[in-house]
Amino acid sequence: MRFVKMHGIGNDYVYVDAFAQAVERPEQLAVKISDRHTGVGGDGLILVAPPTEAGKKQEGGGATVRMRMFNADGSESEMCGNGIRCVAKFAYDRKLSTQNPMKIETGRGVLSLQLHLGNDGKVETVTVNMDRPILDLEKIPVDAKWVGATGHPRIFQVPMGTSLGVQATFVSMGNPHAVIYVEDVSKIDLAKVGPALETHKAFPHRINVHFVQMHSKQEVTMRTWERGSGITLACGTGAAAVCVAGVLTGKTGGEILAHLPGGDLKLEWREAMRGGDDCVYMTGTATEVFTGEWQ
Repeated sequence: MRFVKMHGIGNDYVYVDAFAQAVERPEQLAVKISDRHTGVGGDGLILVAPPTEAGKKQEGGGATVRMRMFNADGSESEMCGNGIRCVAKFAYDRKLSTQNPMKIETGRGVLSLQLHLGNDGKVETVTVNMDRPILDLEKIPVDAKWVGATGHPRIFQVPMGTSLGVQATFVSMGNPHAVIYVEDVSKIDLAKVGPALETHKAFPHRINVHFVQMHSKQEVTMRTWERGSGITLACGTGAAAVCVAGVLTGKTGGEILAHLPGGDLKLEWREAMRGGDDCVYMTGTATEVFTGEWQ
């Protein structure tokens, strides 16, 4: 099986052209190929495939490519913001699709991506319309009986054992996120608290966890524990959720620069109440590392 290793600001996946080759049992393959010691290594496996008939006909659709994304533990996720930028580069550079903007079918639905090309005619950066955030607890999903109220309608107390736990804002960008603001992200024991929150009984589908340090109303630093993959260098849907959470809590404005361990992302939430389409837009790089063949 031929593959391509790619990353979006350090969020790395193994990409496979599923237009040209069948991939059997991708859940099992994801576990093996993602292993950083005995496999190719990555945060997971992404299949670049033809769209389904529903994807082609979806309202606002016209998808020419489909993304299927599997975490390193084999679980399938609805969306990956860094991954979808690389899917667009993979498809455009290899002429699987010449759309620009490109429509890509995901578990979140059909998303639109504006491709920015370099002098060589290949994709360098991509702006993704990440669609509208989902804020209803039941739809994120968050089981409300396991979280407590605070003095703010968008901030909830998540109890953890005998401690008071953490205060978090919940946002879904097609996949669930908990955003937690702290004074210094470097002091968080992410390897300990990340899995405890991911698997907390308040989150029936588990959850992605992001600790965020504010520098100003326009700039933040974040660290991520990704559901099914652990500590990662970046999370695009998570950065979009951080942008939304900042507006909801009054901590940041609708446009931010997010610093992640792997690099930077530009985010903008064009709120409906301010005359926008209520979608979150994310801009970042897409990088090809190497190609190979999996035996």
